[in-house]
Amino acid sequence: MEAHVSPASRLSRKPSWSLISVYRTAELKYLMARVNIRTVLGSRKKRLLLSFLCVLPLCLFNGWPRGFQALKAINPSTFRNGSSNRNVTILLWYWPFSRAFSLKGDVCWDLYRIPRCRLVDQRSLFPSADVVVFHNRELVVGHQKLPLHLLRPLGQRWAWMSLEAPVYNGNLWPYANIFNMTITYRRDADITIPYGELLPKEDEGNLVEVPLNKSFLVCWVVSNYRSHHMRSKVYKELNATVPVKVYGRWTKSPLSSQALLPTISHCYFYLAVENSVTKDYVTEKLWRNAFQGGAVPVVLGPPLDDYKAVAPPNSFIHVDEFASAKDLGKFLQELAGDKKRYNEYFTWKHQWKVKLYNDWRERLCKICTQYNNLAQEKVYSNLEAWVNANNT
Repeated sequence: MEAHVSPASRLSRKPSWSLISVYRTAELKYLMARVNIRTVLGSRKKRLLLSFLCVLPLCLFNGWPRGFQALKAINPSTFRNGSSNRNVTILLWYWPFSRAFSLKGDVCWDLYRIPRCRLVDQRSLFPSADVVVFHNRELVVGHQKLPLHLLRPLGQRWAWMSLEAPVYNGNLWPYANIFNMTITYRRDADITIPYGELLPKEDEGNLVEVPLNKSFLVCWVVSNYRSHHMRSKVYKELNATVPVKVYGRWTKSPLSSQALLPTISHCYFYLAVENSVTKDYVTEKLWRNAFQGGAVPVVLGPPLDDYKAVAPPNSFIHVDEFASAKDLGKFLQELAGDKKRYNEYFTWKHQWKVKLYNDWRERLCKICTQYNNLAQEKVYSNLEAWVNANNT
């Protein structure tokens, strides 16, 4: 039989633990419901404020999260996301041929109107550089070394730069899988830096005066004469047909820089023949000596199509267009005797002007104009093979 318990005695007893749990559970649900209602009905600002007030005591007690500190310390210029609205830092590891130029101020903008391009030569800026440029000549002769001991920042590109023909670039096998960019005269390089080019004239239609004070049929300026060069063979065969006036250290008749172009202007034709017959290798012999000197260039170097890609039609004469040097000589004699036909080789000057590239700063600043279009991940696994491609 169940014992009888009076109402008063029930009230005097302590509540059981199960009953307390029920009460507390109900109370907790009620509080959570109120919080949920306020959260739902509250504005976005209130929710953010509530979150911040909850995290603040933990941050004050334990310190700010390290990720937050790192985010504050990031320099915007270190992002490598291809954005066109940030500065691109180009670090030249050493100056070509040890001839330094001034980098004071905003060089790329001040001199060449290339924006958001920072050109530096302080090696301490290596961690923040987007591109690090190495000129090949100093590596070949052993005057400089690659900083392979340094850890490259993520996204940093290393660029190989040279204006030499392949035969003079030395052994490039040690540089496999190191460089991400090529900077050279080749049109298929990542950054093409020619010796010169033709730019459209703003004042088209002006009369072009053809130098009339011609004293020699063919001229050539050469200091580094090598009998095994193809150009030497062409010279010998041509000179056997028509007279060629030769200047330079080879004939002990050097020309000063001031006398060079005026002297060439006295010649109908100029031998703009390269010391290497290789792809896209067109030097100042065409752009400065012949075009600016006022003589029709007779060219030898890359194939005819390579010249056609950079020079207007009827502005040059390619050796390959003739079966022999004797045929070439006869053509030059006939052309010089026909004033109308000869003058047609200067009609390109109505629309075009010669632009020479002599300053390494301008070549380096050009990287920024193409930086955002470069492949994000590219490595030259065989630089030797690329440099010597189509090399004859």
